[in-house]
Amino acid sequence: MTSKRAVQAIILFAGDSGDGVQFAGSQFTQTTAHHGNDLRTFPDFPAEIRAPKGTTAGVSGFQIRFGSEAVLSPGDACDALVAFNAAALKNHIDHLKRRGVLIVDTSGFDRKNLSLAEYGETPLTTALRDAFECYEIDISALTREALKDEPLGVKEKARAKNMFALGFVYWLYHRDLFHTEAYLNRRFREEPALRDANLKALQAGYHYGETMEAVHYRFQIEPAEMKKGRYRNVTGNQALALGLVVAAHRADRGLYYAGYPITPASDILHFLSQHPNYGVTTFQAEDEIAAISAAIGAAFGGSLAATASSGPGIALKAEAMALAVMLELPLVIVNVQRGGPSTGLPTKTEQSDLMQALYGRNGEAPLPVLAAKSPADCFDKALEAAQIAMDHMTPVILLSDAYLANGSEPWRVPRVADLTVLKKRKDVNPSGKGFLPYLRDENLVRDWAVPGEPEKQHRIGGLEKAADTGCVSYDPENHQNMVGIRRRKVERIAEDYPKLQLEEGDWRDDALYLSWGSTYGTVRSGVRELRKAGKRVAHLHLTHLHPLPADLKEITDAFDRIYMPELNSGQLSEVLKGRFLKNLIPILKIKGQPFATQEITRPFYTFEFEGFPQLR
Repeated sequence: MTSKRAVQAIILFAGDSGDGVQFAGSQFTQTTAHHGNDLRTFPDFPAEIRAPKGTTAGVSGFQIRFGSEAVLSPGDACDALVAFNAAALKNHIDHLKRRGVLIVDTSGFDRKNLSLAEYGETPLTTALRDAFECYEIDISALTREALKDEPLGVKEKARAKNMFALGFVYWLYHRDLFHTEAYLNRRFREEPALRDANLKALQAGYHYGETMEAVHYRFQIEPAEMKKGRYRNVTGNQALALGLVVAAHRADRGLYYAGYPITPASDILHFLSQHPNYGVTTFQAEDEIAAISAAIGAAFGGSLAATASSGPGIALKAEAMALAVMLELPLVIVNVQRGGPSTGLPTKTEQSDLMQALYGRNGEAPLPVLAAKSPADCFDKALEAAQIAMDHMTPVILLSDAYLANGSEPWRVPRVADLTVLKKRKDVNPSGKGFLPYLRDENLVRDWAVPGEPEKQHRIGGLEKAADTGCVSYDPENHQNMVGIRRRKVERIAEDYPKLQLEEGDWRDDALYLSWGSTYGTVRSGVRELRKAGKRVAHLHLTHLHPLPADLKEITDAFDRIYMPELNSGQLSEVLKGRFLKNLIPILKIKGQPFATQEITRPFYTFEFEGFPQLR
């Protein structure tokens, strides 16, 4: 048996939602992270708890791209597809590279499954076998055979087929079983029958590979060269939650998180609720309004307060967000964006809440808006959002999305001692001269007056405040003054931004790709491909969306052509056009799926030769 060396690989597991696809994918991810590869993942699953079994609408997928070099996105076409049934094959066969590896569970291609997938006849034909390296394995039957002596029912044994498939893929890609075996021993330590069944199925799949005669070669992918340090694999939601915990710790404050379950933000609440020993208080409220209101109360009480939701929930929080603006209290508001409007596509990704974040409140209520660019970057952006909130006494919106929230990558764990200490604010008020709650420092920031602190009693509420005193004021001149102060306070946050740096290319290039949020990895990969092809193209990525960086205009003025990829109808491009009066070339996608690299590169060539058409 020969081993074929590769720099990277993309594997896609696909099947019914009940086939354990997400579990198999996550276990392969953990093992690959331990192996030392760089990686990115893309879990993709239906919104229904019990999706229509056997149909294309009910297919769940998990894609992982891993390699011995830097990996920036989960990739496009896959090198290997594991299809547990006919519907999974139908949904994803077009995503498999020519001569790629196709592993199918033949039990999922019986008459019933073919009918549900709307196949007139079996797709497992000679033409398919000629196009791909096909392994047609009756995974379900082999799993039952491996577990024939286990004291489990037929359905329980059938659920272990994902472990058989995983074991075979481990063998095919030279992965060991140790980490998954250790996990199964932990996960089912109180259910020995389930533990033993899953372990046996995993090992049976691995050994099946060793005994197959029709396998042409296995794949060998060496570990990546990465900075020295301690790594762990994190999803965006986990990294964001960790960032909030560390921010509270560095500020010497408790973390209060209030939320209401909503896909895809719920995991933040789940994760934080497991860590009360780190000074974390979590509150699952009865609705979104109660959640943000409780968080505002906690901020008033001196805690680092945070809440998270997705678009529909953020809409419900809007009134209280404006209250937090009026109160000038620190609060981190996370929007894990998903497909909309309304309930929309709950498990799919989109960047369509940017206008909501910028303007979705009554009155003049400006807020800082940040956007994370990768799962690991969610940690850094949570830390920065907390710092801005406390330094400038303002609510801050942090944008993530379903792609970042559920996707994962290796994260180099920082030393806490190396992170910025978020110091408690110094009092603005001079001692002994009476407390003025809205007296401000040179950055227009007021005191954080916590109940119980001596001589700091003051009014609190949503009515307009008089300058300095904080008393209720209906004076028109005072109102205009206070609106201007709150706006200028937020605008001054941009003075602390680091200077913008190009991700790829330089100022002398002909064109610029300008991206924000989760499009970062795919856009950077696309620009690298264009540069390898000799194209003079650069890449700039934004994480600060309001206020915008002061040096952004200077950079955009240096390029005649600017491409703007967004997973929406062009929201940031419209903002920038109005701000800089510069024509941008939008690259738009609103399908609930992240960009593929070719969708980033194709418009460049199309514009060069034919004039640019908008992607549909």
